[in-house]
Amino acid sequence: MSFTNAEALEPAGTSRRQFVGYVLAGSTLAVTANVAWAPDQAAAAEGVTPIPSNAVPADFYDFMDTVRDASIPTNHLLSIEVRPDGKAFFALPRSDNGQMITTSFAQVIAEEMDIPFENVDVQLAPARPELMYNQLTGGSCSLYSLIEPVRVMALTARQKLMEAGAQRLGVDVSQMRTKQGYVMGPAGDMIGYGALSELASELRTPYKAILGPIRGTVMGKSYGNVDARDIATGQKHFVMDLKVPGALPTMVCRAPSFHGTVAKVHNLDAVKKMPGVTDVGIIPTGVAVRARTFGQCIDAVRALKVDWAAGRKDGSSSESLLTEIANAALPMLPADPLATVLKETYTFQFRSGSPMETNAAIADVREDSAVIWAPSKMPIIALQKIAALLDLPEDAVTFNVIKGGGSFGRKLFPDAALEAVEASRLFGKPVKLMWHRTDDNRHGRMHPGCVTEMRATVTGNSVSSITMRHTSGATDLTHGLGEIMSGNLVASPDGELGNLATAIGFFQIVCQVPYNFGPTDLKLNETFKYDDLPSSAVRNVYSPDTTVARELMVEKLAKHFGMDGYEFRRAFVKDAKSTALLDKVAEVGQWGRTLPKGVSQSIALHEEYKCKVACLMELDNRPITTNRKIREAYTGPRVTKAIMAIDAGRPINPNGLQHMLMGGLSDGIAYSLTSAVHIEDGLPLEGSWDNYRYTRQWNTPLVTQFIVMPANRELVGGAGEVGIAVAAAAAAIAYQNAQGKDAVEFPVNYREPLGFVVKPKVPSIPQSPINGRRFAR
Repeated sequence: MSFTNAEALEPAGTSRRQFVGYVLAGSTLAVTANVAWAPDQAAAAEGVTPIPSNAVPADFYDFMDTVRDASIPTNHLLSIEVRPDGKAFFALPRSDNGQMITTSFAQVIAEEMDIPFENVDVQLAPARPELMYNQLTGGSCSLYSLIEPVRVMALTARQKLMEAGAQRLGVDVSQMRTKQGYVMGPAGDMIGYGALSELASELRTPYKAILGPIRGTVMGKSYGNVDARDIATGQKHFVMDLKVPGALPTMVCRAPSFHGTVAKVHNLDAVKKMPGVTDVGIIPTGVAVRARTFGQCIDAVRALKVDWAAGRKDGSSSESLLTEIANAALPMLPADPLATVLKETYTFQFRSGSPMETNAAIADVREDSAVIWAPSKMPIIALQKIAALLDLPEDAVTFNVIKGGGSFGRKLFPDAALEAVEASRLFGKPVKLMWHRTDDNRHGRMHPGCVTEMRATVTGNSVSSITMRHTSGATDLTHGLGEIMSGNLVASPDGELGNLATAIGFFQIVCQVPYNFGPTDLKLNETFKYDDLPSSAVRNVYSPDTTVARELMVEKLAKHFGMDGYEFRRAFVKDAKSTALLDKVAEVGQWGRTLPKGVSQSIALHEEYKCKVACLMELDNRPITTNRKIREAYTGPRVTKAIMAIDAGRPINPNGLQHMLMGGLSDGIAYSLTSAVHIEDGLPLEGSWDNYRYTRQWNTPLVTQFIVMPANRELVGGAGEVGIAVAAAAAAIAYQNAQGKDAVEFPVNYREPLGFVVKPKVPSIPQSPINGRRFAR
């Protein structure tokens, strides 16, 4: 039996919404649901200053609302199936890359169907073009956009199973109950869901499901990742673990600059004769090599002698690119001449998304069909691009979505899948294509560098205005999320205009200011063509940088007012929920306690994706040893304590929420203190985690606590990214406080020649696209 959705009804005089669910045709029970939406009334802000801020677009309608509303027209195409073994199956039209959404949706179904959690099977759906915008993963929106239709489907399934049970027992359905996968009659008769699935599938009368408050029998309880044991024991199959007949290891020899192309290969025939090599050929992104093992692929790639045509930004460096970015800043309107003006400009370097799993895909291209296996957050867009590339109808292409080993914006684009398709078509054989870690770091999509100008004005005892001009290298938004906001504008002939318009629109519906600072003016501009550099919406997109800049300006304001960071924020926040978060982290983290010289505290606040989060951090900037060699490797700011508190509405899985905050903490520390790429001669120098300085064990706080505030609203916030920006801001402020001088460039180690920022020495080996570039500094 499968269950689907019809149209929603808004009952008068009640806070509970009513929906229609109905049964799909089939031999087992399947239900769907159709959910329409009426916007909530805007809540009055609980301001504490005499100059309330004007609302920004994200205060009323943010990116999560955009994704939810784009999903509504095709929600009726989703279904939950009750199988003969009594298990409920749901093909989730989203991508799970570690954010535990398969676990959370299993909790939703288990509670509303009254079925054991372990009897719910949530798997990732293959690409389904008919879903249109309802198979896009990003912006922490998965639960928010789908929880209501999934609840309706589960409630409808439970109702139809009770109706089937009543029919079998010859009693009225009002006398039926359910209990953990069984329908119970008035005399105590118990019938398993599986035994009723076929009969229930014949009951086609639509059911008016009323969504009341979440009961919290399963939703709201902490569950571990359903895949955790399999991942820890190596039983979980990621794309490189799949055994596809005939698919042999394949790698690509790449240019020594962004988007460089092959001009000539001098020794193609010789490389074809190397041990294990089966195929070598030119594809648009380089020279593809197929061999018996990945080691043999690497040997062949190193042996290739290639002349490369120019790339898009040959000869460019981080400095030259950031100069171009800074020159594209939009002007600010003149400040009030009678006000005190505080200004600062903050620079953020380019950084890699750097997921655990490098870009990878399997492709089997035939004359009249193609099958692809890959982790993808935009599988419909990927399928459509592949179909167009191969000149095949879309229904001749199958794109299987595989769980990803991290994404951080990387898997918004089907880069590896497209390369695998090109190689498979060229060789006429299945391929298992993987990017080497060095390729992933140097050619993989990254977060563009950016410059943020902040200005605040003070009049009397009030902050009378706040202005932000955020200027970034172009963020490529042609992956599908942008199309939700701009239709086909991104893919139009004038793609540059479309991409910029989408970026500006996205910025406006994610960027918020949680303080009453009077007139608020936040604007974005971007430069470069969107495909000049391999860019993407890396985890949390603009917010880590804009939040660091904003919260550092808040510190300037606090100093101007003669207040510490905690009391100043508490005085200017917009609402009591933010106050409660600040109070909680200040209490738990012992704000204001006496600290030795070189150790500092900080506090920061952020609001995004219908969540509010505060972070207290302590940072030790003292040398940890007198041993010079060790000090060169590890001396520098070390975060020793981090306390985070989040108001996420009604969390479905507090354990998963805490995991997201933990990952966000590591990202935030990295963004502000250690992680960036140094671009020289048109390509990053960093080639692996040996020299891309993501947060290390020595810089991970020993004391952490992640506090999920009690549920205070039925709304489900999106927490996949919200912890990053606040952690980055807290780390930046703590470093600034420890140094006793303003920090204006991030990560703070970027220009330091010694200490924990020593640039590692890559072994002196012949230059090759995989290993070749050495640090010249």
